[in-house]
Amino acid sequence: MASPSRRLQTKPVITCFKSVLLIYTFIFWITGVILLAVGIWGKVSLENYFSLLNEKATNVPFVLIGTGTVIILLGTFGCFATCRASAWMLKLYAMFLTLIFLVELVAAIVGFVFRHEIKNSFKNNYENALKEYNATRDYRSEAVDKIQSTLHCCGVTNYRDWKGTTYYSETGFPKSCCKLEGCSPQRDADKVNEEGCFIKVMTIIESEMGVVAGISFGVACFQLIGIFLAYCLSRAITNNQYEIV
Repeated sequence: MASPSRRLQTKPVITCFKSVLLIYTFIFWITGVILLAVGIWGKVSLENYFSLLNEKATNVPFVLIGTGTVIILLGTFGCFATCRASAWMLKLYAMFLTLIFLVELVAAIVGFVFRHEIKNSFKNNYENALKEYNATRDYRSEAVDKIQSTLHCCGVTNYRDWKGTTYYSETGFPKSCCKLEGCSPQRDADKVNEEGCFIKVMTIIESEMGVVAGISFGVACFQLIGIFLAYCLSRAITNNQYEIV
């Protein structure tokens, strides 16, 4: 057992560790809120793009929402464990942080390795969506219209992609290809956007995904600090038999 004098000397150190860990846990909790917000934003803003990728890609916003929720709950637990100065709870906190870090690391590696498949998947699905485009506006047709009207583009590589579709042979260009509101693409073929959507969409996806990837990477690296602080405080409490008065 440590002597009283030694315990008095180490008490300020442990108090300092607690203060720093509390600050860290609060910031960590905030990052969970940010990830949750990014996931909701991605679901609302990027839904049209995800719907033209594949079924797995549509789950990305839900993964961020789930991760943010877990971080919020874990941050709350970490704050409670730090305030209680419970060694076993702090070890459990560090273990959960390590587990989440490893999961995020694996997810980042998988995303980096298969990043080129995103482009191929989007291009193929966009081409299929044009071929199957219909006026009843299923979710793929609606996504095509939304992308073309928002980005002021037409077709995959250019507006000529529409000329091989059933819809074009029967009706002409869809209204979402119009440069101006109120034009009739059936009569005013010269007023449709000539630039394709593929490059524009890829630019947006890469820029937006860059934001998501940057935030996720920052959160993952930030967790290493929490793992170190939780482990050090837990070890200090165990070794010096620290008790809260």
